Amino acid sequence: MPFYEVFDHTDHEFQAALRVVSCIESNGHEAWLVGGCVRDAILGREISDIDIATSASWEQVESYAQEAGLTTHRTGIAYGTITVCVPLEDDRADNKSVYAFEVTTYRSEGTYGDGRHPDSVSFCATIQEDLSRRDFTMNALAWHPTRGLVDPYGGTDDIERKVIRAVGNPIERFSEDALRIMRACRFESQLGFAIESATLQAMREKKHRLTHVAIERIVKELDAFVLGDYVRQALLDCVDVISPILPELAAIKGFPQNTPYHCYDILEHTAYAMENVEASLLLRWAALLHDIGKPAAHFTREDGISHFFGHAQMGATMTEGICLRLGFPKKFGEQLVTLVAMHDDRLEPAPKPIKRVLMRLDGDEDLFRALCALKRADSLAHAPDFRQRAKSADEAIRVFEEMKERNEAWCIKDLAINGDDLIAIGYEQGPKLGAILNDALEEVVNERIENERGALLSWVQQRLDPKTT
Repeated sequence: MPFYEVFDHTDHEFQAALRVVSCIESNGHEAWLVGGCVRDAILGREISDIDIATSASWEQVESYAQEAGLTTHRTGIAYGTITVCVPLEDDRADNKSVYAFEVTTYRSEGTYGDGRHPDSVSFCATIQEDLSRRDFTMNALAWHPTRGLVDPYGGTDDIERKVIRAVGNPIERFSEDALRIMRACRFESQLGFAIESATLQAMREKKHRLTHVAIERIVKELDAFVLGDYVRQALLDCVDVISPILPELAAIKGFPQNTPYHCYDILEHTAYAMENVEASLLLRWAALLHDIGKPAAHFTREDGISHFFGHAQMGATMTEGICLRLGFPKKFGEQLVTLVAMHDDRLEPAPKPIKRVLMRLDGDEDLFRALCALKRADSLAHAPDFRQRAKSADEAIRVFEEMKERNEAWCIKDLAINGDDLIAIGYEQGPKLGAILNDALEEVVNERIENERGALLSWVQQRLDPKTT
């Protein structure tokens, strides 16, 4: 590809990056745009970060930038990295006040004692030497507005062929930095590229080193992995590699589901469910984990048919452990456990059963929508003749939206009375108020009382214990 076709020259961030390049080169040094930004520009994808590599030291970059009126931050000077900020000259760019670029001196790296960070860094003279330390060929690219592309490892050919291939010896690359293993999985999920066979084999051989990587770094890669447009195939290809972090997945790989309802093993079914649900973290994680309880719940009767009674609750218990292990935020973990626990519950698309489900969800409307979406995706990953629950999930959403328009009640705050009303007729303040209101809600949901102030006050008056007055 001709160098002038790589980047969108009208892009404001790109122009700001060129300002940094010009600032460095006007002082007699080289500077290049490098790595993922070049890859994504070639692919025509949105560029999230532009990184710059230079022959100048970080001290020189700091001096040149400040002389040009730019702000700098010493974000990684031990590794030759400084951040240069270019202020916006107008308000056309996504409400940002500045563009920030990491600028790093050409460097090579020594051994990685912790499997993540180099024990030593030495600075080198050329961009070609700098690119030799990169993870994958598609990222070992540099671009300059007049000198064009530098591609010493065939990265552009691999991009054309949609291949993820390690730079040089893949065993060495993953021994240096085990997080690169997760990055390869993430790239397959995001880009739809295939992992080259020697690279994938090296990932399998070195996957045990993932247990030495900080869990927050692993989770960041996993989150990006589950959100990928090509997550179905990526999960099938990478499940062995991910298993040191999520050993629960090893158990579902190749586990047959000998029932009329299924045409895939558990892992394949899981992969299709993930593909069938929208790319939100909660839904993709729920789809990934929804059937992890099946191997533990499995048994076969004399007719050879498999059964998985109680797998949802078993999976919910396992999911609780995963959430703790991976350090998920408390609310996110609770929602994830709830979705796994309830994903196999029957949901009739009618007001009364929908209200009961909403009561179990503490009236969380977004969580109800997520549950319906998960049930729909789960159903679409069944055998073709047993995908009707997808329609039921869609119908449940339709009925729910109609209920909202009618302002129907499914949580205490929707009732026509509140705690103050109970106190006014003689109840004492305390936990009993909540219990009475919850009982009133049960009566309304089960359509034994209308959600009308007079009717509800009459009902709670009859329940009033004289000892409380």
